[in-house]
Amino acid sequence: MRRVVITGMGIYSCIGKNLSEVKESLYSGTSGIVFDQKRKDFGYRSPLSGMVEEPNLKKFLSRRERISMGEEAQYAYVATREALENARIDQDFLDNNEVGILYGNDSTAKSVIESVDTMRQKGDTTLVGSGAIFKAMNSTVTMNLSTIFRLTGVNFTISAACASGSHAIGMAYQLISSGLQDTIICGGAQEINELAMGSFDGLGVFSTNQDPAKASRPFDSGRDGLVPSGGGATLIVESYDSAIKRGAPILGEIVGYGFSSNGEHISTPNVEGPSRAMLKALKQANLKPEQIDYVNAHATSTPVGDANEAKAIVEVFGPKGPCVSSTKSMTGHECWMAGASEVIYSMLMMEHSFVAPNINLENPDEDAAQLNLVKKTLNKKIDVFLSNSFGFGGTNSALIIKKLS
Repeated sequence: MRRVVITGMGIYSCIGKNLSEVKESLYSGTSGIVFDQKRKDFGYRSPLSGMVEEPNLKKFLSRRERISMGEEAQYAYVATREALENARIDQDFLDNNEVGILYGNDSTAKSVIESVDTMRQKGDTTLVGSGAIFKAMNSTVTMNLSTIFRLTGVNFTISAACASGSHAIGMAYQLISSGLQDTIICGGAQEINELAMGSFDGLGVFSTNQDPAKASRPFDSGRDGLVPSGGGATLIVESYDSAIKRGAPILGEIVGYGFSSNGEHISTPNVEGPSRAMLKALKQANLKPEQIDYVNAHATSTPVGDANEAKAIVEVFGPKGPCVSSTKSMTGHECWMAGASEVIYSMLMMEHSFVAPNINLENPDEDAAQLNLVKKTLNKKIDVFLSNSFGFGGTNSALIIKKLS
């Protein structure tokens, strides 16, 4: 088994359009949640969302390249440009080495709906446009980025609900550690629009708090639901030997990837599944629970989900174990992107020696009270962290990353 490291990161998030902006938001505990009038007009119970600007890609891509990209693919492209630059990888390297791409994505609602609306209105399928099919396919991110960057390695999309981005990193880790690839671009993307999130709102899972900045309240007894969000997050993952050979910056080492399926309710999480994923990650990393300095919790601000994750963390680490916070208190739930973005958030904390706060935590509930929850920014050295990601259908992923030793 080969050692696997992270050499580059890129982020396009509601708390910052790049690594520097995101780091500052994390440290200051700044919320990226806003009121969205489009959602209100559309009939949403909850008009709240994390929001990002649509990136202007005209100076980077031709029209032919842009017409194949939906919202999520655009976010992923911006994040990937930063990650490649961060990793000191240029197009010449991509042209002369087998580089793969694995990306988490689980919806292209806006692109699908717009294509169907066009065909219905015009009564002619030929008027939908040549790029429509490539925008609407769930693999839109990997097919577009692999073409734009002329990648020749592994190329497929990980579709696993809100654990998609995390599983993409985990699969990259497995392929590289087994010697099948040297370098993989991986991450997660999530569209942010009223068309994609209406069915979630209809389920009643979104917060109806009147104050956008205080609506996402992971682990707080007053939480009333999650806040949707999104963007793009990319990591460059490669073998240790490859990174050393090209003199790349090594930001961290992936040492454990645990996964499991709850095998029970399609939307209600349990305790045993997440616990098993964390224990698997610890076993693969050959680490004891007490060696983990920080846990970035999946906690989305839902009553049952947060409570069961708290129980699972206590089951694995014991009461008052490692520092715990949910960055979703600031970003909202970035869905298919979250598993990748939260690794980047944690990597930034590890790099700059602090633990970002779990904002809006006023009164932890009975289960959360057993955790070592960080309410205010904590200046602390982090050598090893674990990041949890869970999704509909009972899919669970836990990643362990440490500073290079």
